[in-house]
Amino acid sequence: MADSPRHPVGAAHSGILGPMIQARQLSTGRPLTWAGETQDIWVDAQAATPEELARLRAAFPINPLALEDVLERGHWSRAEVYPEHAFVTVRSYARPEEVDDFTERLSILTFGEAVVTMSTAGTRALGAVWALTGRERVNTPQEVTYELLDQTADTFFTVVDALEERADALEERVFQGQQNPVADVFAMKHLITQARRLTAEAREATALLGRHANCGPADLVRYRDVQDSFTRASGQLDGLRDLLTSLLDLHLGLQSQRMNEVMRTLTAVSVVFLPLTFLAGVWGMNFEHMPELRSPYGYLMAWLSFILIGGTLAAVFKRRGWW
Repeated sequence: MADSPRHPVGAAHSGILGPMIQARQLSTGRPLTWAGETQDIWVDAQAATPEELARLRAAFPINPLALEDVLERGHWSRAEVYPEHAFVTVRSYARPEEVDDFTERLSILTFGEAVVTMSTAGTRALGAVWALTGRERVNTPQEVTYELLDQTADTFFTVVDALEERADALEERVFQGQQNPVADVFAMKHLITQARRLTAEAREATALLGRHANCGPADLVRYRDVQDSFTRASGQLDGLRDLLTSLLDLHLGLQSQRMNEVMRTLTAVSVVFLPLTFLAGVWGMNFEHMPELRSPYGYLMAWLSFILIGGTLAAVFKRRGWW
């Protein structure tokens, strides 16, 4: 999966303007020009330069292993609790409504009185939570971390809704028999596999954070709530994958049924003409002593025989639904 293309900060996600390092006071939500504060602060760094990274490391005791994970491109979701801080990085879809290959990643470093977020160009979750800072239940580092993870989990439910719409369209195509849906079914299964991998990685990261983070009971409950959200999204993706397998089996079954109906019709037509072919073959033999050949009504009798036998067989097949 590719990282989402960079866009102007604030245009699509967060509405954050100004330099690549922004800050808000956690207790009030007031925007600040960050000057190295480490208490009651949320610092967000997007596409940080080496100089900005140096400023962050000078202010916060960022574990080198965590920073290495932050800077590694293409890194999947994971979490760790270091002596200096808790760390979680989550990858999600940049455009969940479209369910394409573009993803985005947000890294969260949770300190005792501060939270630092780092990303390439912001994320949907970051934009949603940034505006809520300072409100009730969004004014501590742990609460900010929970809200960011919860908003990320919501993007996967958006992905599930988009995939369900595609599955409904595929199901309608299967029953109508308009086009061969096999290629689209396998393409959608590929998307579901990728989405489930993203969801499972985020769920495992959140579970590890909930088991080992140094925080209060209320915060642990929040982390378990996020883990449950990721689990439910993963379960819905599994259900969609099973639905696609059933749709594929249904398509193959309907194709076999249609083929059987065609073969039955062709067989019925062949059976109708079989006795007619037999009679035409008998009367077409060149024997000298064949009474029907010299009778003035022989030709009429032959056609009446054809019509009677063929019509009777056709009526019987029609009544039994074979025609």
